[in-house]
Amino acid sequence: MNWETYGVFFLLSTIKFLVTPFGGTLADLTFMETYLSCVSGAIVSAAVFYYSSEFFLIRARKKRHERYQQCVAKGIPWVEKKKFTRTNKLIVRVKHRLGIVGTSMYVPLFLSVPIGSIITAKFYGKDKRTFPLIVLGMIVNGAITTGLHYGAAYLF
Repeated sequence: MNWETYGVFFLLSTIKFLVTPFGGTLADLTFMETYLSCVSGAIVSAAVFYYSSEFFLIRARKKRHERYQQCVAKGIPWVEKKKFTRTNKLIVRVKHRLGIVGTSMYVPLFLSVPIGSIITAKFYGKDKRTFPLIVLGMIVNGAITTGLHYGAAYLF
């Protein structure tokens, strides 16, 4: 057992879960070793960021207010940041098209686990199904991405 390699895959999966399993064959890990280390890292990261998302959202709101107060105190005109950016429009469009199930399962996969968990908590934090759906998404998507990699690696 190579605990250092498992730790590396665990830590990489806490940030970017989609691409981490593709290094499993390079590190000489089996399918299950890669799958378990990646999925466990993603679930731990999702739990940390999902349940601390309110802290991050409040902190961001306070920072914006502090910057506004500093501009007013210095006499600098305050320029509102654009709210209807391409990224925000895309996120809202995905939310409306996919609903709670799709957002919970796919946003943390394609963006990143921390950002996706915070966005999902922002939209659906009051719904009790949200975090279990995120965990289910990690389990299913981990099996798919790891399976695709190991299937392709054994074919070629």
